[in-house]
Amino acid sequence: MNDLLSKVTANNTNSNRTANTSFDALIIGGGIIGCACAASLAQAGLRVGIIEPSTIGGGTTAAGMGHLVMMDDNPAELALSRYSLELWRQLVHTNEHEPAKHEYSECGTIWVAADEEEVEAARAKLQILQAHEVRCELLSASQLAQREPQLRAGLAGGLLVHQDALVYPPKSAQLLLTIALKHGAHLIKATVAEVMNQAVRLEDGIEIAASNIVVANGLASTKLIDDLPLRYKKGHLLITDRYPQFIRHQLVELGYIKSAHASDGDSVAFNLQPRPTGQLFIGSSRQFDVTHKDIDHAILGKMLAQACHYVPSLANLKGIRAWTGFRAATPDGLPYIGPHPSRQHVWMATGHEGLGITTSLATAQILKDQICRQSSKIDVEAYWPSRNIETHSVS
Repeated sequence: MNDLLSKVTANNTNSNRTANTSFDALIIGGGIIGCACAASLAQAGLRVGIIEPSTIGGGTTAAGMGHLVMMDDNPAELALSRYSLELWRQLVHTNEHEPAKHEYSECGTIWVAADEEEVEAARAKLQILQAHEVRCELLSASQLAQREPQLRAGLAGGLLVHQDALVYPPKSAQLLLTIALKHGAHLIKATVAEVMNQAVRLEDGIEIAASNIVVANGLASTKLIDDLPLRYKKGHLLITDRYPQFIRHQLVELGYIKSAHASDGDSVAFNLQPRPTGQLFIGSSRQFDVTHKDIDHAILGKMLAQACHYVPSLANLKGIRAWTGFRAATPDGLPYIGPHPSRQHVWMATGHEGLGITTSLATAQILKDQICRQSSKIDVEAYWPSRNIETHSVS
């Protein structure tokens, strides 16, 4: 890590003091989306700069659970998450030490069905995923209890998705940045004040030219792109002390899907993750248009009560820290990946809501394909910002 920090510092100094440097692509944002884009574009041979004023992976990336999850609420979401999980498996298996570096664990996800109606929802989900060659199986009530004995009695069953996994997002962001730096990218420690025509202006007045500008800084992108429809979705998480083997899979209630895609109001859902450290992440909650980071103890209490409703023995464990984070939500729940409809040479990679970690690698790949004018493995038009941004003439 010290070697990485030294290399980053060296790149900072060189890049910030070279205002005349011109890049093929400048990426705004050093979260996991920005770092993935930097790695993909640098590996493709482009001269890449990545601009981040703070800690790499220290914002929304650090606030999330790191769940790599197959989501199938619509064909575009399924295509993006399925493709990205393939890329994650390729990335972490490049050498035998890579999974440990990312704290990667292919624990699988169990979607827990509380009643027969949710069993039917699990069965429908099974059919969709199996049609796309995703390894999964329906669990009966007894099989669910055998797999996860900490779950309360009386649950109706569940759906096990085998290759869902988890990572530690800040580490993964740093590792993706390392790939970018090894392929010649430059990290610029600065804040962007304005996106211009094939250039950005930093807060200190320095202008940096680029053939392409990628806006990948989540909710902060609205400060630079004023016609970008994004909403705040605040969430809470809590982490416990170490309880190894308390659970083995990521556990999510099937009602989570309704919570995740609600368009208004506050909601909570049961979402429990076993960390490789033996700790547990407990989630999740959603609050629209709340922009302060303060913990809402009423929401946190409801979230923990819901978790204990599914896993009663959680009430006996020690929680050591709770925090909040903000998801960037689009009107239709799909991210913006592609060209801004009226700003030439400006590309968007934002609005991933709760799937930024999962879909980061696919986002980077299909954005690289578009910038390099290559065909993509999946259809990309579903993610274009033009679906939500009114096109107007470029001055």
